[in-house]
This record gives sequence, C-alpha cells and structure tokens, in this order.
Amino acid sequence: MNNFKTEQENFWAGSFGADYIQRNKSSELLASNLNFFCKSLKNAGPMDSCVELGANIGMNLKALQMLYPSIKMKGIEINQQASELLSSLIGKENVFNGSIFDIPIALRADLALIKGVLIHINPDMLPTVYQKLYDSANKYILIAEYYNPTPVTIPYRGHQDRLFKRDFAGEFLDMFPETSLVDYGFQYRKDTVFPQDDITWFLIKKG
Repeated sequence: MNNFKTEQENFWAGSFGADYIQRNKSSELLASNLNFFCKSLKNAGPMDSCVELGANIGMNLKALQMLYPSIKMKGIEINQQASELLSSLIGKENVFNGSIFDIPIALRADLALIKGVLIHINPDMLPTVYQKLYDSANKYILIAEYYNPTPVTIPYRGHQDRLFKRDFAGEFLDMFPETSLVDYGFQYRKDTVFPQDDITWFLIKKG
C-alpha cells in the first residue's frame, strides 16, 4: 500500500483504479465527452492550455484536443497504470503521477478541469483540492460532478465511503469569493445520443 493520506487515495491508486480503465475508454464515451465540452465551454472563449486533476487515461483531454487542436495539456493521475497510458497521449513530462493533494505549484493552465473526481475525495480534504484547483487555473475552472444540495455518502460498487455528493461548486465559490459563475448545466445518463453519468457542471471564472 502506498503512503497516502486517505483510504480513498489508496483505493484509486490500487487495483480498483486499474479496473476503472477498462470501463471508461470507449469511442462512445469520447463522443459524449466531445458533446459535453462543446456545451460546458461555449462561454469560455479561446483556450491555450488545460490541466486536468484526476485525468485517468485522458478521455477528457482527447475530446478537448479535438475542440482545441493546439491546446497544451497536463494531467494529474494517482494510478500508475493509468498515468502510463496518459503519458502516451500527452507526454510523460506533462503527467504528474501522484495525489491531487501533492500537485506541484508549477502545474498551471488556462483551464483547470476536474470531472468525476471530487465525488471520490475524502470530504475532510476538499478544501485542499479546492485550493489546488484555484492555484492551477489562470482563467477558468470547470467542475463536473454529481450534485446534491447537502452532503451525502452513498455506496459505490459495493464499497463504503468511496462516493460523496454535495454542492462542490457552491463550496468553491464561497471559498474564493473573487471567482464568479459563468455557466452551468446538467448531462443526463439516459440521454439517447450523448449520455454522461448524471453530471452537473459549473464553469467558473477566476478573478
């Protein structure tokens, strides 16, 4: 077991995180991601660079590269197997294989993206991740997660304390009052063409 701060980090760094790769690499997911970013970034304007916190093998970054062919991409990924596949996509020098809590200060970009990751973070560590998101963004933050107005914990594939729902974006905006909400929306898992996993997204502008 790695020397991480939380049980959730060890969970995703291990075999469960590796198994996740096989469930999330289809062409259909890539198409849905492309549609997702067309909607969620329509009010963001030109984008020269992106850093994704919890990038896995880069399915989100692949879609962003289609929208912004010249975009420079960086990714943070805790699982070693996933980070190796991510490195083959965006270059090893652009990948930080480690915990979100330990992101180097130098990892900055126009857009800081987190999608389907905050829901798996130990709630006590969320302020640390919000700070990392804020510090990583030059212009925009895109938060895309399960939403609930109040914090709840639900079972996740037979495991306890591995999935949490709350108003992540609201907490982020409260923590950084100088940021502002630009746009938001919802992508339904039963969409007949471009499904996402009931994700509510929030585009936030810095400064």
